[in-house]
Amino acid sequence: KQNLPRLKVTLVVLLFSASLLSSGNGGKVLVFPVDGSHWLNMKIILEALHSRGHQITVFRSSTSWYVSESSPIYTSITIAQEQPQNIESQDVMTSFLERSMEIRRNKGTLWAFFEFYRNLFQLFGENQKDVAKLVISIFENKTLLRQLNETGYDLFLTDPAFPGGVLLAHYLKLPLVLNVRWISSGEGHFAVAPSPLSYIPAVFSHFSDKMHFSQRVQNIIFHGMLVYMHYYVANPPFQAVCEKYLGDNITTFSLVQAADLWLMRVDFTFELPRPTMPNVIYIGGFQGKPSKPLPLELEEFMQSSGEHGVIVMTLGTLLSDLGPEVSETFASAFASLPQKVVWRHIGKRPPTLGNNTMLVDWLPQNDILGHVKAKVFITHGGTNGIYEAIYHGVPVLGIPLIFDQYDNIIRLTARGVAEIADVTTMTVDSLTIALKTILDPEKPYKQNMIKLSQLHHDKPMKPIDSAVFWIEYVMRHRGAAHLRSEFYKLPWYAYHGLDVMAFCVTSVLLIISIIWVSCRSCINILIKNRKSKPE
Repeated sequence: KQNLPRLKVTLVVLLFSASLLSSGNGGKVLVFPVDGSHWLNMKIILEALHSRGHQITVFRSSTSWYVSESSPIYTSITIAQEQPQNIESQDVMTSFLERSMEIRRNKGTLWAFFEFYRNLFQLFGENQKDVAKLVISIFENKTLLRQLNETGYDLFLTDPAFPGGVLLAHYLKLPLVLNVRWISSGEGHFAVAPSPLSYIPAVFSHFSDKMHFSQRVQNIIFHGMLVYMHYYVANPPFQAVCEKYLGDNITTFSLVQAADLWLMRVDFTFELPRPTMPNVIYIGGFQGKPSKPLPLELEEFMQSSGEHGVIVMTLGTLLSDLGPEVSETFASAFASLPQKVVWRHIGKRPPTLGNNTMLVDWLPQNDILGHVKAKVFITHGGTNGIYEAIYHGVPVLGIPLIFDQYDNIIRLTARGVAEIADVTTMTVDSLTIALKTILDPEKPYKQNMIKLSQLHHDKPMKPIDSAVFWIEYVMRHRGAAHLRSEFYKLPWYAYHGLDVMAFCVTSVLLIISIIWVSCRSCINILIKNRKSKPE
């Protein structure tokens, strides 16, 4: 008993020493995130890194809605910005959605094709300019740059959808890890891995990996539009920054390709099979986690559904209000079903809303999808929601709205776990039929999703643990150049072997010419000899 206080003191000292040792072994990570929903992904990785004792510093804009200035897991560096970026503004995104839906009502026409890209180019072009201005503010702040260099960061983590962080990482000469799915020219694989357009669908093509001739032609056109977007819309603001602060002969695209590691936010239970590279690590579903108990009111509602179960609907944060007409369509369809419905709804309450439907301003998406009563998930097709549905084995009705959402749902339909409803042509009857089809126990949607979920879970390491391991791997080895192909240093004609083909063709033609000339000469000599013999 006399030694008990001394023992307690010893334990406290040991625990404190262990905590110091843990934090001392941690690295220093500098983070340049993309705002909006991309930040939600990045934050999950940062929380995991913080739990391992790493010190994290995050760049943020003074207008950021998502990235908080103060946080228990990171220290922030706030860069002044005059106005919010487009992806931070609900008004801008709502306007973009309305215009997108108007264009989709005329789909199939040449006007709709070019108007779709014009609308997209305008949104992305303005946002790229805003991010480029943010990067210039950092480069012009010599005091900040000196402090960043003196801090001794071990690694730079960024999302290259808006590649400001890629430029800054190169300037600071730090090992670069990308938390990525999208870059300024489309899907990230197209920058780092062989991507034959014969079976790899381009973004916005809405194709799977099974394309007939006409679709392959269209696929090349869709890819060409994204190449145009990169060179003439997205890249120019950053290329100007490269030329001013990083020197000549450096391009944004080559800096992205030179990244040490690509943490790709998909896996092959969702993504279609395709070629890849050694420095691409697949962490799809890293946001997945077991569900927690629901709030009492929501739990009681779920249990009251009986054998029919519950339909869960949410269309994300920025794009939840699709207007009264579309809301009426959903409300009427839900009212005709025996299932209960939990609907994250923003806007006026639809007059035809049935007694089986609960409207909520917010719902714990992961926890409710993990509930035994969840039968169908109605989603716009964001990657976070899709992977939570896969994690918990809930089939999907996709209501794609903008960006990559349609292509995401296409990948699920290719796996037989989802159906698509076009919000611009959807009626009460078509929506009801789609839901009844997925809910039909004789249809394979539920069984297919359970199988997909089993494949997703059957891994040697959890995706978030894999992400943390490889980030720490790059820290330990000060990069991962041995995993990175040097293809990006080749000129385009050498990469595609055009110089070799030109040499071979020229050599063959030269040999043929020599043989032809030699044969002609021999023939002429023989002819002359024959003519001279009679004489």
